[in-house]
Amino acid sequence: MAEKRDYYEVLGLKKGASDDEIKKAFRKMAMKYHPDKNPGDKEAEEKFKEVNEAYSVLSDPDKKSKYDRFGHAGVDPNGFGGAGGFGGGGFGFDDIFDMFGGAFSGFGGGGQQRRANSPRKGKDLQKAITITFEEAAFGTKKTIALSKYVACGTCNGEGTKPGTSKKTCPKCGGSGQISQIQRTPFGQFQSVTTCDQCGGAGQVIEEPCPDCKGSGRVRKNVTITVDIPAGVDNESVIPIRGQGEPGYNGGPAGDLYIVLNVKPHKMFKRQGADLYLEIPISFDQAALGAEIVVPTLEGKVSYKVPAGTQPGTTFRLREKGIKYLKREAKGDLYVKVNLEVPTKLNHKQKKAIEDMGKAVTEDCYQKKSGFAEKIKELFS
Repeated sequence: MAEKRDYYEVLGLKKGASDDEIKKAFRKMAMKYHPDKNPGDKEAEEKFKEVNEAYSVLSDPDKKSKYDRFGHAGVDPNGFGGAGGFGGGGFGFDDIFDMFGGAFSGFGGGGQQRRANSPRKGKDLQKAITITFEEAAFGTKKTIALSKYVACGTCNGEGTKPGTSKKTCPKCGGSGQISQIQRTPFGQFQSVTTCDQCGGAGQVIEEPCPDCKGSGRVRKNVTITVDIPAGVDNESVIPIRGQGEPGYNGGPAGDLYIVLNVKPHKMFKRQGADLYLEIPISFDQAALGAEIVVPTLEGKVSYKVPAGTQPGTTFRLREKGIKYLKREAKGDLYVKVNLEVPTKLNHKQKKAIEDMGKAVTEDCYQKKSGFAEKIKELFS
């Protein structure tokens, strides 16, 4: 089995990265390898799973702390290299401490043991959806469909046939663990292993539910309505708490993460909350000044272009951009004007331009007259 890559390396980060850096890296990698963007690509699918696994650890403060101290052994349920570690006994991280705790208790210590049937959070899920530029700017509601495990409705997640209940495991007495004491020349040692009859649950199901076969969960197609706030951007992630898969042993349900893909706009470019737009203007509008119509996301507005405007000049329209995600303020709209030169002229129009060229001398042009002076200096 291939050795696991470092979780920080998987997300393209250095050890010690902040929560914000981890979240941003996850969004980027998840979008890159998402199955919807790489249909049929098995390698991308595996990398997507690897990215999700890395994020599930590094986004959890407790797991991240263990991982930073002990590497994969700190978070791997099979512990220290998996089932092959420590002679193939399949010890997990906590099991190792349980083992030593048991050993110390043999000398009168009080090592605390972890119960295998303790509550565990359900699996987190991720769903990518595509929205329009306008939906990202103004916010919207989306109904999404996904297939996931849910609590079985027949047995209410208990796993037992209706009218029956779980029984205390006769082998472990409900503890979920089997203790064994070994006597050695150095004293007696106590080892604790998960009960093989109940799998550590402490209870057994004698009559399983006919629908879920005792698992307490069934796969189902569900629809969820998602509120998308105004101001989201491409690769934004919206967490929906409790909409992942059911927890184990009474643990909380996992979360659902909605990853957004925003379609580009035909006219506007976006940088954060600011918008950028290019508008062509004619020579007479630039030279004499003119009232032009500027499109915005909320409709058309008028703007007075001052006389003598140069090609490439950028004007700023305050608060005509996009709403900030966590603020009521809006960004700005930056309008760059480009001089449009006519290409189809009849004889009369050409003559008019020639006459204008004769009438408008070099001293009418600030940049042109300055350039002419530099030429004279160069060759004088």
